[in-house]
Amino acid sequence: MTRQLFGFSANRRIVGGLLVNLFSSICIVFINKWIYVHYGFPNMTLTLIHFVVTWLGLYICQKMDIFCPKSLPVRRIMWLALSFCGFVAFTNLSLQNNSIGTYQLAKVMTTPVIILIQTTYYKKTFSTKIKLTLVPITLGVILNSYYDVRFNLLGMVFATLGVLVTSLYQVWVGAKQHELQVNSMQLLYYQAPLSSAVLLGIIPLFEPLAGDGGIFGPWSLTALVAVLFSGVVAFLVNLSIYWIIGNTSAVTYNMFGHFKFCITLIGGYLLFHDPLSLNQALGILCTLAGILSYTHFKLLEQEEGKSRLAQKP
Repeated sequence: MTRQLFGFSANRRIVGGLLVNLFSSICIVFINKWIYVHYGFPNMTLTLIHFVVTWLGLYICQKMDIFCPKSLPVRRIMWLALSFCGFVAFTNLSLQNNSIGTYQLAKVMTTPVIILIQTTYYKKTFSTKIKLTLVPITLGVILNSYYDVRFNLLGMVFATLGVLVTSLYQVWVGAKQHELQVNSMQLLYYQAPLSSAVLLGIIPLFEPLAGDGGIFGPWSLTALVAVLFSGVVAFLVNLSIYWIIGNTSAVTYNMFGHFKFCITLIGGYLLFHDPLSLNQALGILCTLAGILSYTHFKLLEQEEGKSRLAQKP
């Protein structure tokens, strides 16, 4: 009975984490796109603000005794911090230079890249059924975007780099949590300021500091409020990514991301008037079918694993 209650409580926490990630991830896409389209706020500076607000949020959390910081050597998390910078910067640049449909189409390729990385370098195995669920998801995304997605060269470069760096980042998040024996908040607490320092040294090379388009430019109050709100939502996104990957897996997080893809595409249609044809609607259904299939097979594998453990003397 106690085991059942513990399992139910754990499932509730996982569902809660997924819901926080769902709403915050969808919100951050639209608020960032709004900031780029209506205010022209510089991308890397916006990314830096996200990092700083994330660290401030975690600092407040540790002062409220929500978690206890754990001392970590900088050299052990440097590559993670660098990949974090690339992950956020390249995905934001992809969003800035592409339509929401193109941006989401590129992100969906993260899952097969993660499976390739984990299979090649971490010797992790995936069942044939799990691999086959990528087929309807990929077909659904292609069908979704075939008629209205228009790639431009610069946007395609940013999207490709974003997929590669994001895949590495998400794999390393789970690996580092296990390697360093830390939870999501403890790892992000040290990694966020380190990423901020790296980005702070790079920004002056690519973006102006003053004048039009600079961080100290003549921004309106509404633009500053939108940027601050974007930072708060980014804190929730970053924290929930770490928490979900640490408590499930990078592949599960990405499969859940495909569900967000469908919702974001509909939101793009409603807010930014992206076209949504019958073929796109069929693509959404196809993608959802793949996600449901993955969830079904993953749950079956977990139950089989528990049964095998229970049968051992």
